[in-house]
Amino acid sequence: MRPVNKNELIENVVSATNLKKTEATMAVESVFEAITKSLTSGNEVKIAGFGSFSVLKRAARTGRNPRTGESIKIAASKQPKFKAGKGLKDAVNQ
Repeated sequence: MRPVNKNELIENVVSATNLKKTEATMAVESVFEAITKSLTSGNEVKIAGFGSFSVLKRAARTGRNPRTGESIKIAASKQPKFKAGKGLKDAVNQ
């Protein structure tokens, strides 16, 4: 198995919908932009039967450089998170 890239995803949309490639590209990119915009605004995105996207906040912490053993400060950060919904889980496990 190999990962599907963005162009292959767009081709799948073209095949499934009979849209022109430029229209399918705009549709796929619009979905990605909408999810990104919602997450950067602090909102969660829930798609029934598919899953939910959210932002996980990580606190600042002290870590260790594995080469030197020296303590380093790791800044606080935000990480995007995806949790698969029941419909997606069931489809994958068939």
